[in-house]
Amino acid sequence: MNPDVDWFFNKASKWQDAYSELRMYVLDCGLKEELKWGCPCYIAEKNNVVLIHGFKDYCALLFMQGALLKDPKKVLIQQTANVQSARQMRFKSVEEIIKKKSIIKAYIKEAIAIDKAGLKVELKKTTEYFVPEEFQAVLEDMPELKKAFEKLTPGRQRGYLLYFSSAKQSKTREDRIEKYVQHILDGKGLDD
Repeated sequence: MNPDVDWFFNKASKWQDAYSELRMYVLDCGLKEELKWGCPCYIAEKNNVVLIHGFKDYCALLFMQGALLKDPKKVLIQQTANVQSARQMRFKSVEEIIKKKSIIKAYIKEAIAIDKAGLKVELKKTTEYFVPEEFQAVLEDMPELKKAFEKLTPGRQRGYLLYFSSAKQSKTREDRIEKYVQHILDGKGLDD
C-alpha cells in the first residue's frame, strides 16, 4: 500500500468499502500502487494496468488495455464509442465485488500478462477520424489554421475532432470551432 494513496480510500464516499475491497484484490496480484488522475492506479513495471474510480451509480476497475482482455464472463464495458483501449468492470455494491472476487483477480492477472507481453491496442490514426464539414471549410479558408492543426499532437487533433463532431447541430459545431481557432493557432489542446 502506498500511503500517498490512502486519502482516496479514507475520504467519505458511498463507495468507500467497495474501493477498499478492490484495493486488496489488486494489491494481492502484485501491482504497484500510485496516485494518477486523482485515483489509485496500479502499475506493472512502468505501465498503468488498472485504475479504481467511482461515479454516482457505480464504482469500477478500469483496465487500461481492456480491449485486449478475452472477457469470457462478458463483464467489461466500453465507456463510450470513442474509447479505444480501456474497458471498465462496474460494480454497484461491495457484496457484488466479494461475489466476483475470483473473476476480478483473473482479469487483473490477464491484464498483467498482457502488459508483460508488451501488447498494446492498435489505435485508430487521426486521419481515420471524421472531420466535420464546418471544420473542413474553416481549414480550407485559413491555411495557417490547417498548418497549426497539423502541428498538434495526434491526441490533441483527435480531441478537437471528437469535440467538434459530437455536436448535433451545425450551428453548435460552428460555434465550437470559432471558440477554439485561437487555441489551435497557439498550439494548444482542447483542455490546455
